[in-house]
Amino acid sequence: MFRSSFVFAAAVVCLARPAVAQQPAGSQPAPASQPASPQAKPADPAPSTAPETPSTPEERIEALDQQIRILARQIEIEKEAQTAAQAAAPAVAAGTAGFDIHSADGAFRVRIRGYLHSDFRKYLDDDAKLGTDAFLLRRARPLLEATFFKIFDFRIMTDFGGGTAVVQDAYVDARFSKYVNVRSGKQKPPLGQERLFSATDILFIERALPTALVPNRDVGIQVYGDPTPWLGYQIGVFNGVIDGGSGDTDVTDSKDVVGRVVLSPFKAGKHDKLQSLSIGIGGSTGQEIGTLAAPALAQVRSGGQLVWFRYRTDGTAPNTTIADGDRTRFTTHGQYYVGQLGLQAEYVRSTQAVRRAAVADTIGQEAWQVTGSWVLTGEAATGRIIAPRKVFDLKKKQWGAFEIVARANALAVDDAAFPVFANPDQAARKATAGGLGLNWYLNRNVKIAADYELTKYDGGAAGGGDRPDEHSLFTRFQVAF
Repeated sequence: MFRSSFVFAAAVVCLARPAVAQQPAGSQPAPASQPASPQAKPADPAPSTAPETPSTPEERIEALDQQIRILARQIEIEKEAQTAAQAAAPAVAAGTAGFDIHSADGAFRVRIRGYLHSDFRKYLDDDAKLGTDAFLLRRARPLLEATFFKIFDFRIMTDFGGGTAVVQDAYVDARFSKYVNVRSGKQKPPLGQERLFSATDILFIERALPTALVPNRDVGIQVYGDPTPWLGYQIGVFNGVIDGGSGDTDVTDSKDVVGRVVLSPFKAGKHDKLQSLSIGIGGSTGQEIGTLAAPALAQVRSGGQLVWFRYRTDGTAPNTTIADGDRTRFTTHGQYYVGQLGLQAEYVRSTQAVRRAAVADTIGQEAWQVTGSWVLTGEAATGRIIAPRKVFDLKKKQWGAFEIVARANALAVDDAAFPVFANPDQAARKATAGGLGLNWYLNRNVKIAADYELTKYDGGAAGGGDRPDEHSLFTRFQVAF
């Protein structure tokens, strides 16, 4: 607006200005104050470099039009520069997916996310006082992610839940193509369907029994890709950890080789109701050698997070079972979602060579689970966090989304473990559990859940009796972004 006013004023001034009188050709201007010296020679007139002043109204209008065009182009250049500067400026965003800072071309990005799980655990009919009713901070995990040059990703996630500080994830990704990508650092080895789900996405508050037989997090490197819409693969080499365990280093030279293949045969087809079907198969092989101080054998926990199986250990060689050789794992799993219905299934078998004093054997453990879900409010089931069509709002009488879940799962230990390697009066041979739950998604970031699970045991009590049934009632308040 200012420049337009300036141009208009300039035009008015130019039109109103009178023409300058022309001097006759060859004439000299009169001296301003003193007469010229008679001895001084008149100087040659200097060639004129200034543009001639327009003498006619037409010439003045043409000159003015030229000035207006120049000013208009200058304005255009300034606008283009401003637009280019805005396009190159970093962008800052905040929303349900967290906080995001990225360059204009997306080549560089930093994301800040995290989640918190505040739980309550209640053990019903627990006359033996096997469980403790308690409030607890199950997880408190800030998460930092970054991208460099559109190819390299960095992720670090710590956990302050349970009164401890642990680095859960710390790895870098190199995303070269859909065929080959590389991940290196502390991560989840590619084994176990439910274990690979984020803790914010699992349908029950605690994972099912098969997850107890696969590694949690380990340090290593893996190569992965999705060569076709219906095929994905992962293969890696890791330090090796006990079943259900995590590690930051290694004390032996042996390493675990882990791999998994996932098939989605109908994902690219015309069968809409079968596109979500996926089937996976995976396994690992390695060696684990324990010591009296660190036997390298895992305890097994129920869905209620109580230990119901452990190998013999008292710190002495005659009465301590240790890992002593080959360890293999095998898993197959699948998931399927159609409309409001979701189904997940998984089977895992883990075998470990063990030794107690001079006696050695290979002990196997196997587990399975089937989980179903139904979204009561009509949203599509995905096996992940549900985004309600109408988020919770009391004033609008909107309640978010509700989902009911049910599962059956079991884990059994080979009979060869008893009584030499495990005490049958303290360790059960098998756990079979069934559970029901309700998930309430107030919005994309807030979830309230309540689960009840009944676990029955074979063995595990003195005199060959059965360990008492376990009735666990868990609740969770989850915030994730």
